[in-house]
Formats: sequence, structure tokens, C-alpha cells
Amino acid sequence: MEQNPKESDWRQFCAMVPDLRERYLKAKNQELVNMLTRSDQTPTEQFWATLEQMKKESQILRDCLDNHSRSKMSMSMMLMLRHGMLKKEDLNKFSDELREQLMVFL
Repeated sequence: MEQNPKESDWRQFCAMVPDLRERYLKAKNQELVNMLTRSDQTPTEQFWATLEQMKKESQILRDCLDNHSRSKMSMSMMLMLRHGMLKKEDLNKFSDELREQLMVFL
């Protein structure tokens, strides 16, 4: 992975992160609502299953969003792709070189 991405890629990445997070959480929050309203589980089962899923999601958020640095940008983006926070079409905003590096993970 590239250690020092282009400045334009770094700026684009920093600008996108808040929107990527919100888009991801919008979908995940809906999944959690669905878990809390499952008719095939008791309220207790709904609660504990949802709590467990929230713990998993909080770890994904930390992995993808904490400790951003330019030198770790490619790794962060790889994790975001793996977890669905960053989508293939999002990569169109980046340089050809960075896209080529990240396409391996799709």
C-alpha cells in the first residue's frame, strides 16, 4: 500500500469521511431498529441481540474511523471497503493510482 498518498486524495478522503460515516450509520441504525422489532423474538432476546450487534458495529467504527493519518489512509480505506462504509462508486473521486491499489479489495 502507498505510504504517502497524493495530497488531492488525502483532502478528498478527509472531506468524505463524515458523509461515509453518516451513510453507514443510517443503514446500520435501520438494521438495529429491525432487530428490536423482530416478531420471532421476545423483547429480552431482541434487546440482547441488538446490544451484541451494536458492540460489533462500534468496533467497526473504531477500526475504520479512529486514528486517521495520511500514511494510514489506504489501510483505512481498505477497512471501509471491507465493511461496506466505502463503496466502489466512491472510489471514482480518487486518483487512478489509489483506485488501482484499492480495487484488489473489491
